[in-house]
Amino acid sequence: MQVKTRLFGEIEIAEEKIINLIHGLIGFPDMKRYTLIFDEEKKDKGNIMWLQSLDETDFAMPVMLPHVVKPDYAPELNVDALEQLGELTADNTYMLVTVRVPKNPKEASINLKAPIIINTDTNIGDQIIIEGSEPVRYLIHDAIHGKDGE
Repeated sequence: MQVKTRLFGEIEIAEEKIINLIHGLIGFPDMKRYTLIFDEEKKDKGNIMWLQSLDETDFAMPVMLPHVVKPDYAPELNVDALEQLGELTADNTYMLVTVRVPKNPKEASINLKAPIIINTDTNIGDQIIIEGSEPVRYLIHDAIHGKDGE
């Protein structure tokens, strides 16, 4: 499938690389089909990836693996909310968090309150709001430099 994007130009997306978010992203419920764009050479090395919408190709959200910034991140996920994703195992569960990058890079943060959970066997996912005290804005700079990111 050929897709023309604002940030990456025209790209080819294989059907098996399409992620279907059941409810879309928070604030963007009508955009449900996405793909992940990342540097193949640095896959899973902590770099920022892009969750590129295939429904609105001008929209791409920066995302990353939460454990890069907060290694002890282990949110308690609502079992009922996860049920829609199918059978999740340690091998087929992929978790991402959205990244906020304001003008001042020291204020860049990740959203630990609403991770995106993807079943990699089915490519079905959802952004789930976590019960509890996980912050919406966990500062990346402070966490990487040894300070508490909250």
